[in-house]
Amino acid sequence: MEVRARPVLAHPGGGAQPTRSVDEVLPLPQLVALGLQHVLVMYAGAVAVPLIVGRALKLPPEQVAVLISADLFACGVATLIQSWGILGIGIRLPVMMGVTFVSVSPMLAMAATPNVGLLGIYGAVIAAGVFGLIIAPGVSRLLPLFDLPRAQPVSQENATRAPNC
Repeated sequence: MEVRARPVLAHPGGGAQPTRSVDEVLPLPQLVALGLQHVLVMYAGAVAVPLIVGRALKLPPEQVAVLISADLFACGVATLIQSWGILGIGIRLPVMMGVTFVSVSPMLAMAATPNVGLLGIYGAVIAAGVFGLIIAPGVSRLLPLFDLPRAQPVSQENATRAPNC
């Protein structure tokens, strides 16, 4: 098996810095710092969505706490499924799954409709999840049709030259 050198990429500080291998294990202090940063960012996003939706629904603090707990539990389960790849579902990469803010606007619109409320939001989320599981195999078969351009290493010559406008 032939081993090739990794490309050297230009970085904002000037000069060149070798890229890191995807399989490289970082030193423990760096792993801990990056892991803590990842958890804190995910936690902030996971707590913000139930707070916004709970406030829009005018829920008492106890029910908002239940929403936050359920959200964190669901994020944990989704993280384990994505990381371990259970029953062929999941990407088998060390990722943390969180809540998307894309769903906040529809949830707020549903919360503003008196006859929909929280149960309607739960039903819509479950239906969307089932729909996503059903169409995911078909979408994965379409991915080879979209040959995305690969990032090319930046040569020193190209890094200093201004783009043509």
